[in-house]
Amino acid sequence: MKPTPDIIRCEFIGTEAQVTRSSHPDYVGISGRVIDETKNTFTILQEGKRKTVVKGSTVFHFQFHDGTIVEIDGKQLLGKPEDRLKRRVRRLW
Repeated sequence: MKPTPDIIRCEFIGTEAQVTRSSHPDYVGISGRVIDETKNTFTILQEGKRKTVVKGSTVFHFQFHDGTIVEIDGKQLLGKPEDRLKRRVRRLW
């Protein structure tokens, strides 16, 4: 998968995620498989425990099935997953 601005339109359930930065210090370091997504949160399964992480104040590293690792600001992921697919993405080049 080639990292492009369209990456925010991908399905994140089932991908490996790691919280790299957050305004909430307890979120930093949470890593595992994304098992659920709502408008404002991701639920990550870490060592058999469910951790709910707010998207808006967090920066994530996602590892997709082909091994690509992408850093995404959670503010770009806000909104329902089905509505995010309809959103237009401005290209910077």
